[in-house]
Amino acid sequence: MPRFSIIIVSWNALHHLKTFLPGVAETDYNDFEIILADNASTDGSKQWVRKQYPGIKIVTFDKNYGYCGGNNRAVSYANGDILLFLNNDVKVDPDWLSPLGIMFDENKNMAVAQPKMRSYKNPEAFEYAGAAGGYIDRYGYPFCRGRIFDTVELDEGQYDDAAHIFWASGAAFAVRKKVFQQLGGFDEDFQFHMEEIDLCWRIWNHGHEIAYCPQSVVYHLGGGSLAMESPRKLYYNYRNSLMMLWKNYTASMLLLRFPVRLMLDKIAALRELLTGNFNAFKAIAKAHWHFWRSLSKTAQKRTEIKKEPTRQGHEMPMVSYSIIWQYFLKGIKYFRDLPHEC
Repeated sequence: MPRFSIIIVSWNALHHLKTFLPGVAETDYNDFEIILADNASTDGSKQWVRKQYPGIKIVTFDKNYGYCGGNNRAVSYANGDILLFLNNDVKVDPDWLSPLGIMFDENKNMAVAQPKMRSYKNPEAFEYAGAAGGYIDRYGYPFCRGRIFDTVELDEGQYDDAAHIFWASGAAFAVRKKVFQQLGGFDEDFQFHMEEIDLCWRIWNHGHEIAYCPQSVVYHLGGGSLAMESPRKLYYNYRNSLMMLWKNYTASMLLLRFPVRLMLDKIAALRELLTGNFNAFKAIAKAHWHFWRSLSKTAQKRTEIKKEPTRQGHEMPMVSYSIIWQYFLKGIKYFRDLPHEC
């Protein structure tokens, strides 16, 4: 069974650590370590953890590097075979690691796994950020088994089968350390959001697999860094999605699909403007402005990615349809009713 390094990045979130860290510390697994990656907190987080849990390794940074930067920098302190990036607002059961350990042990080509993610506030329902594993449509819009746009399903056992997925949620992201380091970790230009999807895309292209592990269940509070309705969150989602597509699309996809994605974004921005949501309109416009302004840097990353070997064998689970068409025009709200490509 592999050794896990559970890495928890935190910045001034002592209230979350007091609520959720005790459960992580009580994990029933033979071989794991916990690393608190502290992004220069000033709320006493380090002192509390050091006193309450002296066995936890504390890594202190000189400033707030965010999710991507904090996790990337913490990896050099990890001794495990598997890195498990865990948000500081995730509740776990004592036996949550064992199913993941078995899955990694039995599937040597699997590089990433995600537990089933339920809502901390409503444990009967899936959680928005990851649910039962992530997918992506032809135009780069992410969705999950158990969550499409704002429709979140109750967990009734309908997704209790292990499955290949396109991406795993960054809230509980288990990845082989060797693969993570080989690909350079999370792209720190993303700062927040989509960084795990971008990394998963690159991992698929390198011939590895990504899977959903239903026997491991966690409960995510969510909204700790950026609230769901935050214009800043909207900005990162739009900007980072464009960056991800430009980096990872094949040449034919970039030529045929990227212009459609730009058009869909313009429609979304116009809708926000016409409904009086000016902050959301400005967030989308700003995201596009910043994407184009930094295009040369993104294009350079694309060039480096395309030099690397691509995946052989069966295709990665990117669906061929538009999830916008399925959801808004055809009225399909549940994953089980989508075309059977997933």
